[in-house]
Formats: sequence, structure tokens, C-alpha cells
Amino acid sequence: MVDTPQRRRQSVGFAELGLPTPLLEALSAAGIDAPFPIQSATLPDALAGRDVLGRAQTGSGKTLAFGLALLTRLARGNSRPQRPRGLILVPTRELAMQVEDALRPLARSLDLWCRTVVGGMSFSRQVDQLRRGVDLLIATPGRLSDHVRQGTLILDDVRFTALDEADQMADMGFLPQVRAILDLVPDDGQRMLFSATLDKDVSQLVNRYLTDPVTHSVSPATAAVDTMDHHLLLVSREDKQAVVTEMAARDGRTILFLRTKHHVDRLTKQLRSVGVRAGALHGGKPQGARNRVLGEFRDGSLPVLVATDVAARGIHVDGISLVVHVDPPADAKGYLHRAGRTARAGETGTVVTLVTHQERRTVFRMTEQAGVSPERTKVTPGDADLVRITGARIPSGDPVVDPEPVRRPSRPAGQRGRFGNRPGRPRPRRTDR
Repeated sequence: MVDTPQRRRQSVGFAELGLPTPLLEALSAAGIDAPFPIQSATLPDALAGRDVLGRAQTGSGKTLAFGLALLTRLARGNSRPQRPRGLILVPTRELAMQVEDALRPLARSLDLWCRTVVGGMSFSRQVDQLRRGVDLLIATPGRLSDHVRQGTLILDDVRFTALDEADQMADMGFLPQVRAILDLVPDDGQRMLFSATLDKDVSQLVNRYLTDPVTHSVSPATAAVDTMDHHLLLVSREDKQAVVTEMAARDGRTILFLRTKHHVDRLTKQLRSVGVRAGALHGGKPQGARNRVLGEFRDGSLPVLVATDVAARGIHVDGISLVVHVDPPADAKGYLHRAGRTARAGETGTVVTLVTHQERRTVFRMTEQAGVSPERTKVTPGDADLVRITGARIPSGDPVVDPEPVRRPSRPAGQRGRFGNRPGRPRPRRTDR
């Protein structure tokens, strides 16, 4: 593989990179004026048709690094087909939707269509959308495999493929599905793979499916210590819950990470009972509930997100100023991915790990492996140091009460159609046209 370090690339604008005018105008309208380092590094090779291997952490701008290349190359081809010509594989539903949000308006500027197929959403509705035509398909491996098996998706026309967060797909056990999908994509197409780490599983994927790739690495596999403050808060088991509650009651957007779905739900309920507007996010939640919580977290109406590691990768929300490891992560890699939710795109942030006496040795070793030297502080509820580091404060104590859902008046059973509408009135059909 050819290694092209970032420092060899001069700082250039999007226009100098050779993007089409409609795309430049769409980027400008979105307030995106200058490329991030990973974009400046990879776009020239990607636009030239080279296979690209990008090593970059989440938050480095790699969605546009591969997205702009895919859209530009698709725009040079034929008009919109019934089968996808571009494919982006991602590990989670949340990341798929985030990628779609970023690329859909840019695709429209080129008269291209993005479609998304992920689990937890209506299969039949996805089939209906695919039949209308798709240029760029964004998918999770599981649901894409379902469509291929059902014959509702054919990958024979895919010329450009990007794999995002490849290391997470390996961690989640998706590589057999990923390999099966790539085996269906024409061998002579362009491949791009982006990953925070290039461990054994990812390297095998690269060796098998990428042809003479150009490698670009723009971030080390350690935390961004220049934009993050790292702290270990030494607490007793008796004080831990009160300390967590006071941190959650602070001003500012906060993520609290825990190990299990059960603990996430329990902590969320406890926080809401004392006046903290918190929402739970984990893999056991229906997709609609996950979308709602993420939407409220993004718009600021829900300042605290309590989550398992489902939120540790691929979720970008601006302005997260505090990440708290309520339960320490399993390893240094998990620490870095959780910490990466803050201090993104030049912002600053604070990362706090709560450490009980029994956890000290393990956590000290883990942070050393992660390449950080956090400040160690013993804290108790109401402690001045706790306030200094996190902005903690006493919650209001008034329980958070959700508004009552609006209920439609019911009609007698004999007056309902198949979908609860009046007889003879078809169900409204949602379209994104």
C-alpha cells in the first residue's frame, strides 16, 4: 500500500479539489466552506478513482471525505437507475441516518437520490422507495443482506463502495455479512474504507477487497489531549449515584455512558424523578424511540443522554461539552470512542471517568493505554472540585413529567377501514419527492 501522509497535502479549498459547481454551491449554502484535513488528503485520490484507505477518528469529517467523492463520480455517470450505483456500508442505524442527513441535500444538488435501508424500520416501505430509484444507497449490513436475500436489491451495478467505521463493524461481528456483500459487488469497482484503527480483522478486509489502496492517516489512535480535559473522579460506591445526579443536573449537553441497557433505563428514571431532563438510548429501544431521543438531544430540549456504547460510535451532535463514563469502558479503545463524542471539529470538551476503589487499578492501566494522563481528584456530592471540573449542581427535585399524548377520538369498529380510516378512504401515502 502507498502511504501519503497528510503533511504532503497543501491546504486547498473545495473548488481546487475539482468538485462540480452545484456541489460547491450546496456546500456553501450549508455553511461548509473549507475541507477538513481528511477531506483534503483523500478527495484527490478518490476523485481520480483510486481505492482509498482512510485512518481517522469519528468527528474528523470523513463522511464528506467519501461522500463528496461518491456523489461527484455518480454525477459523471448515467441518469438515475433503478439499481444503486454507489453503496455506503455503516455499522449502526443511527450512523446511517446521520450520513443520509449529511449527504441527501448535496445529492439533490446533482439530481441524485440517496436511499437508506436499516433494521428497525418498515421493510415494505424501504422496498417501495427503492423501486422509485436510487443512486446512492446507505445501509447497515444486516438489513442490506435481508434485501439481497428477498431479491428486493441487486448490487450488480454498484461501481463505488465505501465502508465507514470498519473497525466497529468488526467489533460487532458484521464482517461475514460485509464480506458476503462485497462479494456481490463488481470486482472492478472503486472501494474506500475508513476506520479509526487498522487491526487484524480490518487489515484482512483491506487485503481482500481493496486494490493498491492509497493510505491516508490524519489522527493517532490516542485521545485528542489538546482539545479534551481528562479527569478521573475517585468516588465511594455510596456517593456515586449522588455525584452522577449532580453532574447530570449541570448546564450543557452531557452524555452518560453505562454498560447495560437495564442500568441505562434505571438511571434515566432516577434522574427524571429529581428534575433532570434525561433520555435513554440503547439497542433495546424501538427505532422510533431512538430517533426521538436523538432528535431531542440534538435540538437541546433533552440536555442529557444516558446511553450504552450504541452511542459511542458514529453519532455526531454538536456542543457536547461533557462525557461521563459512569461505568468505565471495557478497554482503551472503548474509552477513546466514548470520549470522541466531545471535542469534535475543533471544539473543546471534558471527559470524566468515575472510579471506585475496586476499579482503580484497571482504570489507571486503561487510560495509560489510551494515551491520556487524566487529573485524579477525590470527590463527594457537593464538592467544590466536582463543580469546578464538571459544573455539577443540585437538581431541582421536581420530577420531569412528559406531556399527555394526543389521542384521536375512536370510531365504532364498523365505521373503520383497514387502517382505521373512513371506509373507502385510502391511507395517505408518504413520499419524499
